[in-house]
Amino acid sequence: MFVGFDYGSANCAIGIMQGEEVCLVPLSGDAKYLTSTLYAMDRELIAEEVLKQLPADQKAEYTRLRSAQLSRAASMRRELDLLPHEQAVFVGEAAVEAYLEMPDEGFYVRSPKSFLGATGLRDNQIALFEDIVTLMMMHIKTVAEKNMFGNGVITHAVIGRPVNFQGIGGEQSNLQAEAILSLAAKRAGFIDVDFLFEPLAAGMDYEASLDEDVTVLVVDVGGGTTDCSMVKMGPSHIDSANRSQDFLGHSGQRIGGNDLDIALSMAAFMPHLGLGSLMVNKLPVPSKPFWNAVAVNDISAQRDFAALNSKKLIEELIKDAQQPELITRLLKVQKEQLGYKLVRSAEQSKIALSSEDSIDTPLSFIHAGLHAKVTEVDFENAITMPLSKVESLMREALETSGVKPDRIYVTGGTARSPAIYRRISGLFPDIPIVVGDHFGSVTAGLTRWAQRVFS
Repeated sequence: MFVGFDYGSANCAIGIMQGEEVCLVPLSGDAKYLTSTLYAMDRELIAEEVLKQLPADQKAEYTRLRSAQLSRAASMRRELDLLPHEQAVFVGEAAVEAYLEMPDEGFYVRSPKSFLGATGLRDNQIALFEDIVTLMMMHIKTVAEKNMFGNGVITHAVIGRPVNFQGIGGEQSNLQAEAILSLAAKRAGFIDVDFLFEPLAAGMDYEASLDEDVTVLVVDVGGGTTDCSMVKMGPSHIDSANRSQDFLGHSGQRIGGNDLDIALSMAAFMPHLGLGSLMVNKLPVPSKPFWNAVAVNDISAQRDFAALNSKKLIEELIKDAQQPELITRLLKVQKEQLGYKLVRSAEQSKIALSSEDSIDTPLSFIHAGLHAKVTEVDFENAITMPLSKVESLMREALETSGVKPDRIYVTGGTARSPAIYRRISGLFPDIPIVVGDHFGSVTAGLTRWAQRVFS
């Protein structure tokens, strides 16, 4: 059986065809979206869990490749006093709950897709992300098969991918990311997979509703990336098996909802932890440790913040700060690894600001009674730089295609923000804007394409 598989930066989804309609399969209780997170009591236990779930014919080769990790996993299971079959790795909301309960004791990764294609990854890091993606795909495939109402085993999938996984690295980064996704899919039990650009997938879902041929600028502002594609759509194009001639131009960069959450964390929360305050010598407190604390999509920043040197630096700042009590809060974030929790609070504030003018965000997990009031204006000011990058990507798509769109189709979970919509509509006030299903458009398009290539 074939599916459309949106392995997203923020959420994952699976779509199947029921007649002529796309149906999203529940992946987390009744919810059709599974949050893209994983938590392990120790990172070595991820390889052990993958081995448990691998098909029998792949176990020997995987054991050979991961012998060191599996050996360390056995030692770690004994050290943590875990029973042989006690669950130690969690996916989705279960991962979030485990992290919030034990933020400083395990290994937590949010939006693993954001790291795919990153330059400078060592072999062991690539292996780790292969295992993370594999385990998530295993979980999603198993849950989807249980919830498809007896429709059978999933064997084929079209998986969405951004135009560019990373802002740097070019095609080499894209090839590395696709290789990880392909290997993970094979280990998870997919017989064959194909890839489709996510903005093109989102556009295909919109195309199904068109009764005339138009040129559309698809703007997909997702959790980890923003992609813009200029596409010819309509009745004359929809049945084509090869859409390459309809794909007029594209642009993409790793800028999305995660970056907005990080920017909001810095602007709204970090001043309560000492950002912007002064040292006794009247120089400003260095901003780097604050940035490293919340840069959850940057491997180097997270590694630096967790290191002993970072702890020592913050302790020195406390000694020399005019307001040491504020820097002490940053030290708690470092010791207890609360960066993800801060960014999650920013994400919840961002979502609330889609319908509210202001939100009071509790930060009592850092200091008793601490809270931060965030207004829509604060949010818009905080995300000026990421929004400028989204604007640049739109202009780049126009320039590379050499045509002006008849319509702009906006999709992606992050595009729900009124601030982003205002920026997009302000760029091209004379072009009609259509707002799609913020979360389901990509999955629906991937599913329709899967029907085309695998039927």
